[in-house]
Amino acid sequence: MKPMQAHGIPVGFLLAQTAKTTARAFDDALQERGGSLPVWLILKALMQGGHRTQAELAAMVGVQGPTLTHHLNGMERDGLLTRSPLPDNRRVHEVTLTEAGRALFLKLRQAAMAFDARLRAGIDAADLDVFRAVLQRMPANVGGAAEPADDDATG
Repeated sequence: MKPMQAHGIPVGFLLAQTAKTTARAFDDALQERGGSLPVWLILKALMQGGHRTQAELAAMVGVQGPTLTHHLNGMERDGLLTRSPLPDNRRVHEVTLTEAGRALFLKLRQAAMAFDARLRAGIDAADLDVFRAVLQRMPANVGGAAEPADDDATG
């Protein structure tokens, strides 16, 4: 039996395997700079919005509340953010970056940009445009709404 050629492998399988490998490599690149993918996503969300409630962060990062709380506990312990209850509803906590959190974001953004350049190496702009269009179409094909393009996902 001869090995399957790339055009014979189901696209969903290729996409899943590529996503898994790429996510692992991205997380490794972030860890080399003192972060991780969840930390990067939380810092990025806070940099974009100044401060957020934990519920807003959970929705933006795409994690369940208890998982987010676990990450926030560690980040607060590391001095990257503060959490404080809202005066009108003490059960809701507002999350704010500290200077140390901003500094780590900038360091991780450099790692994200370098990783993105490494990932795109050898792929011309036209092929990248087609690839982006295909990736944006796929969620709609599986029943979800396509996400709007984020021109600068690295920061």
